[in-house]
Order: sequence, then structure tokens, then C-alpha cells
Amino acid sequence: VKDPDYVPVGAMYRNADAFHRSYLEMEKHFKIFIYKEGDPPVFHNGPCKSIYAMEGNFIHMAEINKRFCTRDPRKAHVFFLPFSVAMMVQYVYVRDSHDFGPIKRTVIDYIDSLASKYPYWNRSSGADHFMLACHDWGPEASLAVPQLRRNSIRVLCNANTSEGFDPSRDVSFPEVNLHTGGIRGLIGGPSPSRRSILAFFAGGVHGPIRPILLQHWENKDEDVKVHRYLPRGVSYYSMMRKSKFCICPSGYEVASPRIVEAIYTGCVPVLISDHYVPPFSDILNWRSFSVEVPVREIPNLKRILASISSRQYIRMQRRVVQVRRHFEVNSPPKRYDVFHMILHSVWLRRLN
Repeated sequence: VKDPDYVPVGAMYRNADAFHRSYLEMEKHFKIFIYKEGDPPVFHNGPCKSIYAMEGNFIHMAEINKRFCTRDPRKAHVFFLPFSVAMMVQYVYVRDSHDFGPIKRTVIDYIDSLASKYPYWNRSSGADHFMLACHDWGPEASLAVPQLRRNSIRVLCNANTSEGFDPSRDVSFPEVNLHTGGIRGLIGGPSPSRRSILAFFAGGVHGPIRPILLQHWENKDEDVKVHRYLPRGVSYYSMMRKSKFCICPSGYEVASPRIVEAIYTGCVPVLISDHYVPPFSDILNWRSFSVEVPVREIPNLKRILASISSRQYIRMQRRVVQVRRHFEVNSPPKRYDVFHMILHSVWLRRLN
């Protein structure tokens, strides 16, 4: 991962050459203008130690970035709207009210103020602007302004096609649970031969898919270890590191931080979801390093995973380790890491 001259190659990519070329073009040319308007904690700020840490992380890294940020809007390819939906939920939303109104009004007022002060929103109807949200309510917040929903690039963790996520215009990016604000201690795991457990999941009932998984597999099989609660003294990350496959079911929303946790620990992710577009899908060939299991196939989970030959599993596991750099959160960012993958995804959509 420390290789500064990394060249993408291998089956993890849909087209490694095209990715490499567009990435180098991005490094040479791409410029972002970040609006300075708006006050913390809702603007220019975001969580950095939570399940929504990518919101704060991206906003912070973008604002201090010298290479891609320009103060001259005439040089910009895109304009970033630096609000945090997670912070709106904390500071604007009235708890337990089930009323999205205050969040939507915040977005409307912000875009109205930018549109009256600058020509950039109106001249493109928002098409060269982007927002980023990891909170489940990111898509909902974008509905406040029809042009934001319809024309702008929405960079979302909650990339659900049944709720209007459009993979040709919107960007799916990963949910990364940064308990401490960094990835130290999260990265790495043993080789395939030292992984004795076929599949592992631990987590509470949350959304419609997990109850089905727990009903069929909770404490029922020695090879498929599915727990609502881990036994006392058993570490979640050590279980991931002992497992060949890590089960990543959606909760109430489609994205799950387990996908990145699996990739970090070298465990092949098993995506159980409906209508989910995995992160960076236009670049990464997810089928080469993960297993997608439709919800209806949960009863056949063991048979599906056991039918993957050890040769094929070793190949997939090796690709998980290789693809990991694209999901790593670094401070300062490193080439091809998650920060740069998000930028590249936005760059691709402005090119097209």
C-alpha cells in the first residue's frame, strides 16, 4: 500500500488500463471549488469517529487539499456543497419527531443562498455540483431541492436503486466505522490456510434481512457461525480474521460497515442485500473478490459458500488484500485510497 508508483492491474478491476489512465488524468487536471459559506457544526464539519466518519473525514481532507482544491471557481470542474447530513441529524433534527422538515429546510436555504450569491448553481441547474452523505438520511436530504436530487452528483453510502440511486450519475462510497478516528489495528489478517471458520456474522436484529439470517443460521452450524451477541471474551475482529467469508447483510439501509471491516481483515465479503450498488462499482469488479447472495438464497448460504473451490477462494482472498488500498482511510490521503477513489468517481461523472 505504501507503493507510490502503484499501477492497477488484475481481475479486481473492470478495466484496469482505463482506470489507470483516467486516474492519472484526474491527478493532472481535476479541480474542486468548495463553497466557504455555512457555519460549523452543520457545514465544513462532520463526525470523524463513528459509523458516519467518512462524512467528516472527506470534508476535512477536501478542505485542506492543495492539489485538487481551487479558490478560483472559474477553474473548477465541480462545486462541493460542504454540509454534513449526520450533523444535521444531531443539531437540526428534532429527536423522535420523524419530521425531516428542518433538515430539508437547511438544505433549501443553503442552496438558495449560494444560487443568489454566485452564478454557478443556476447556470448548470446544479449538474456540476456534488454533495456527500454517509448518514442513512442522505438521499432524503437531497429530495429537499429537486435539482439536487435530479441533476447533481450525490455521493452516498446509502446507494439504494429502489430509492432513486442512479449509478450513472450518483456515486456509491463505503461506510467505514472508525471507532478511534483512524484505521490503525484494523488492517491485516492471516493467510487463507489459517482461517478455520467457513463464514461468520455477529450483530443484532436491524432491518428486514438479519432476522431471516438469524432464523436460519443463529447458533445452528459449526461452519457458519452466526451470532446475535458474541460469546463473552470473543473478539469480533479476531473472528473475522479466523473466517474465510464474512457475512455482510444490510440493516435498515443497504450499506453496511461490515463490508470494509471484512476487506480490512482479509475476509471475503458476502453481500446480502437487495437493490444495493457496492462502492466504486464502475471501477471495481466486485464478483472477483466478493460473493453476492440474494436474500431468498439465505437458507442455501452454506451450500453456496462450500461450493466455492479452495483454489477459487484463495484467488478471491488475494484480491481482497489487493483491493484493500482503495478502502483505506489515510491522513494525509495516499494515492488510490478511499479519498482519491471518491474524487475519481466524481471526476468520471463530470467527464461523462
